[in-house]
Amino acid sequence: MFTTVLIANRGEIACRAIRTLKKMGIKSVAVYSDADRNAQHVTDADIAIALGGEKASESYLDVDKILSAAKASGAQAIFPGYGFLSERAEFAAACEAAGLVFIGPTPQQIADFGLKHSARALASKAGVPMTPGTGLLQTLEEACLAAAEIGYPVMLKTTAGGGGIGLTRCADDVALREAWESVKRQGRQFFSDDGVFLERFVDRARHLEVQILGDGKGRVAALGERDCSLQRRNQKVVEETPAPNLPQATRDALHAAAVALGESVNYRSAGTVEFIYDARSDEFWFLEVNTRLQVEHPVTECVTGLDLIECMVNVAAGEPLAWSALDRAPQGAAIEVRLYAEDPLKNFQPSPGVLTDVSFPSDVRVDGWVSTGSEVSAFYDPMIAKIIVHGEDRQQALEKLNAALNATRLYGIATNLDYLRQIVTLPEFNAGVMWTRLLDEVSYEAHAIEVLEPGTWSSVQDYPGRTGYWDIGVPPSGPMDDFAFRLANRIVGNHPDAAG
Repeated sequence: MFTTVLIANRGEIACRAIRTLKKMGIKSVAVYSDADRNAQHVTDADIAIALGGEKASESYLDVDKILSAAKASGAQAIFPGYGFLSERAEFAAACEAAGLVFIGPTPQQIADFGLKHSARALASKAGVPMTPGTGLLQTLEEACLAAAEIGYPVMLKTTAGGGGIGLTRCADDVALREAWESVKRQGRQFFSDDGVFLERFVDRARHLEVQILGDGKGRVAALGERDCSLQRRNQKVVEETPAPNLPQATRDALHAAAVALGESVNYRSAGTVEFIYDARSDEFWFLEVNTRLQVEHPVTECVTGLDLIECMVNVAAGEPLAWSALDRAPQGAAIEVRLYAEDPLKNFQPSPGVLTDVSFPSDVRVDGWVSTGSEVSAFYDPMIAKIIVHGEDRQQALEKLNAALNATRLYGIATNLDYLRQIVTLPEFNAGVMWTRLLDEVSYEAHAIEVLEPGTWSSVQDYPGRTGYWDIGVPPSGPMDDFAFRLANRIVGNHPDAAG
C-alpha cells in the first residue's frame, strides 16, 4: 500500500480525498495555486506544495509542476479527482513514465473512451445498445446525407467534448448547416480536436448512468445506476439513485450492458457508463464513458456503504477488492444537489467573492470546501458544495432534501440555493418523471431584491463622534457640520447628540 499520495486537484473533491487517505493511514499531499493558498484542502493536507499562478493553465493543468511536486514530496501515486487532468491520457502516461502510479484507468482506456466516436465503436463491439449515428464526419455534405438517413432531429457532437460543450440539436437540414462550423470550432477551442459525428436525438430523454469498478484483470462490478436528468445547459444539477420509475428488467439490462463494456476492455478503477433512456418505449442507448470519478459519486456511496476513492486507491495499489461488498445490493435512496456560486438573476453567471455566512445542516452529508470567510475565486469552476441526503426510500430522501436546503445559509455572494429550493419542488421531479430539457421550461422565481440603480446615499452619524480613541488611530468621525446636525435633532425633538 502507498504511504504518500498526491492529490492533483482542488475544492471539495480534494478535501474528500484527503479524508479518505487519512482514514487509510496514507499521507496526503495537496497542491495549490496562488488563488487557493488559503483554501480548505491546503489546510487539511499533511503536505501542501505551491504551484504558483492563479489560472488553471498555470497550476492544476501544468503537468510538469504537478510531477515535480510529487517528486519533491516523495509521493508514490497521484489521485486526479475529476476535471482538470483527470481524463488526460497523456497525464496518466506521464505519471507512469515518472514512476508514479496513476489512481485511475490505464492511459489507453482513457484515450479510447475519451473520443466519443471510438467509445461508440467499443460499445457496439461489446453489444451495448446504440442510437443510430455515424462515425467521424469529414464534410458538411456527408453530414447532411447521414442526417437524412438517420432521421431528424439529430445531435451534432464533438468527439472530444465534455461538460455539455460541443452539443447542438439540429431539427432539420438548415439547422445542421448553421451548426456545423460552430460545433467544430468549439471542439478545436476547448479540446484541440474538431472531429464531429451525429446521433439521433431522443425527445424527452432521461440521462441514466451506471457506476462501474474494475480490477483491471477482467472483473467489473456495477454499483447501481444514477438518474441525472435534471440538467441546465447540459450540466447536471440534481442526481439520485436508484433511478425512479425504472422497470427492474430494464435496470438489470442497464447494469449488464455497463459491465459487458467494462469487461471487454479489462477496465481498471472507477468509471461511469452513461446512457439515454426513453421512458415511453422503455429503451436505452449508449451515450459515453467517463473514465474518472463523477461529481455525483456520493449518492452511490450512500446506498452501497462504499468509499469509492478508497476502492480506487486499493485497485491502484494492487490490493484485492472486497467483491462481496461490491456485489451487495444498494440500500435505500440518495439524492445530491450541486451548490454553485452563480447568480440566477444574471443568467447564472459566476459570482466570485467572500462568503460572509455559511451554515449547513449537521444531519446530512455535505461535500464542500467553504465556510464563513471563504473566498470563491473567479478562476475556477464555481461549484462550492454538494448536499447529499439518504433515506429508506425516495419519499424520505425528498423530505430530507427539502429540509436540508431550507436549513442551509449562504450569504455574501449570489448562489443557486434558492433555485435549487425551487426545482426540487417541481411536480415532475417529485413524481420521478423528469427529462433532460425539463429545466429549460422553468423560470427562476427570485426571492431577492436586485439593486438596478442606487438612490441617494446615506450615513449614520452622531455628535461628537467616537472621541477618545485617537491614540489607537480611530478618528472621531462626527458630523461634517456639527451645528446643523444638532439643530436638526432639536427641530425633530431629539437630544442634540442623538444618532441621525
